[in-house]
Amino acid sequence: MRCPALRGRLALWGAALLCAAAHAGAPDTPAADAAPLRLRVVGGLAGVTQYTQLEAPFWTRDLPRLSEGRYRADIVPFDRAGVPGMEMLRLLQLGVVPFGTVLMSSLSAQYPQYTAVDLPGLNPDLATLRASLAAFRPYLEKALREEHGVELLAVYVYPAQVLFCKDPLLGLDDLRGRHVRVSSAAQGDFFAALGAKPQRVPFAQVVKSMETGASECAVTASMSGNILGLHAHAAYLYPMPISWGMAVFAANRAAWQALPADLRQLLQAELPKLETAVWLSAQGETEQGLACNVGSPSCTTGRQGAMALVPVRAQDEARRETIFNTVVLPRWVRRCGARCRDIWDRTIGPARRMSAPVQP
Repeated sequence: MRCPALRGRLALWGAALLCAAAHAGAPDTPAADAAPLRLRVVGGLAGVTQYTQLEAPFWTRDLPRLSEGRYRADIVPFDRAGVPGMEMLRLLQLGVVPFGTVLMSSLSAQYPQYTAVDLPGLNPDLATLRASLAAFRPYLEKALREEHGVELLAVYVYPAQVLFCKDPLLGLDDLRGRHVRVSSAAQGDFFAALGAKPQRVPFAQVVKSMETGASECAVTASMSGNILGLHAHAAYLYPMPISWGMAVFAANRAAWQALPADLRQLLQAELPKLETAVWLSAQGETEQGLACNVGSPSCTTGRQGAMALVPVRAQDEARRETIFNTVVLPRWVRRCGARCRDIWDRTIGPARRMSAPVQP
């Protein structure tokens, strides 16, 4: 099968992916002397542990080993593939990207219903996030398959999104009036409810924003902040998980069904193991990020900082829950509509004993 000539970096990558999808429609059992079938995969964020130590090794090292050389894969992080994050689900639906990773935060404008599981203030720890996902996942799988023609293969989580600040703070109330870098509208709702001034700043520009004083605080993952060097620009670390950062790994359904049966079976067996490894890594990375930013001897994977760790007080936990119920959830429903209220009340709401408000 000949692939169309396309223009631009994304188009060229898409053409290669379409070629791989076409070849994936070959007979179920490759001939012994045939060249290995090679998949093209768009992974998660470049440079972070999830990609460098888990995703990339799985596709480039483990897949050939597990398949005894019958199958291989190339993977590129989406933020270096010329693939706009907000377009990833659409590209999967079209088959331009047969196998790809979608950051849930990138869906907040067009498909806010899919962001329910990681709304700011909902999940104060990883165990609670697991419970939220368990309640939400059946809906997510069905909706992606029936509404987008996309097969959900794994759900990944990034480390806890915590708060780096330049100036002293004792708790959430001290954020009033401060410019806080956020990554989504829902995070903006959370900090606006505290009287802060939320700013949407891309991940790659967080350090510059702190350096110039445009941001006084920044929300990002504890280890990601360490990798960026935020510990050199902020003195106080507040470890309350505002949110986590979720991603789905999925396949265009036609491309998935065109794979040889044994490859589908292998991936169905192995991708849940990769998902488990990612979740364990997120917990470890959260702890390591906190340790490294404050200069603890337990820091082994990051750069030693000297930040002050601000204890999370019980009154702030209560404030987090109140803000979620009275501000974050209602505003999400307002942006998302009656359908989302129904989705919430059929999935996460009963599991967490939180009903979505009825909008006037």
